[in-house]
Amino acid sequence: MIKSKKRRVPRRKDVVAQDAKGTLIIVGGHEDKTGKMVILKEIARRALHGKLIVASVASEIPDEVWSDYQRIFRDLGVKSVVHLKIGQPDQARSVDVDELFTDAKVFFFTGGDQLKITTKIGGSPIVERIFKLFEAGGTIAGTSAGAAVMGKTMLVGGENTESHKVGNWMMAPGLGLLQNMIVDQHFAQRGRIGRLLGAVSLNPGVLGTGIDEDTAIVLQGEGFHVIGQNAVYIIDGTMVSYTNISEASADKTMSIHDVRLHILSDGESFNLHTRRPSTHAGARERK
Repeated sequence: MIKSKKRRVPRRKDVVAQDAKGTLIIVGGHEDKTGKMVILKEIARRALHGKLIVASVASEIPDEVWSDYQRIFRDLGVKSVVHLKIGQPDQARSVDVDELFTDAKVFFFTGGDQLKITTKIGGSPIVERIFKLFEAGGTIAGTSAGAAVMGKTMLVGGENTESHKVGNWMMAPGLGLLQNMIVDQHFAQRGRIGRLLGAVSLNPGVLGTGIDEDTAIVLQGEGFHVIGQNAVYIIDGTMVSYTNISEASADKTMSIHDVRLHILSDGESFNLHTRRPSTHAGARERK
């Protein structure tokens, strides 16, 4: 009798460093701020016995954004909520990081423009302390632009109204909390599947993760689970058989074959090592 060979699951490079004890909460934007507030409650819960830092670095209206989140998190029981507001890169290097991060449990990036985050705090002691907080078991959270910046590479542009073109790539370095995952946000609401597929086409080893509004992934160790009202889309290019990315001219429509797509909803999980989703029979019912 001929025995069938068991398919070997290829070893993936770590998405999150194995020695990191912390959690990433990555939000697709426009999280509920007036109703059940499932996502904001999850963030607040992790800071109830410590400090929650709200970084409005990405926003064009930082004081207004800070005022909203300060009220919400205090109403949710967080006693110590502080504001990090940076106008120019030199200000990031003058922040007393020891004072800022004392007793910190959560660092939260608001929405806005992700390039503002990297250009204002990139290479500063603030980023170093964010990594230390994460490695020590703290929570790093971000919504919208604050979600996009989590990866080593982030999407910063690309047309959404037509099929994606081979030359329509606008990406930049992110903070690098995620090494082999690229995150897109406001995903279904802004029709961004084309640009995320484009990013995966450029490097099929990178896991593409699109997160809808009022939806988040809670990532720790080798996996994450989904919370919120809408969906998370996982694009896995490791089995791609063909793409025209490297041969076609810049104005040609992108082609990619045998890409795998998973769509997850609230309560479902994804294993980053095996790249497989799982559905728990008791997926949480939000009351």
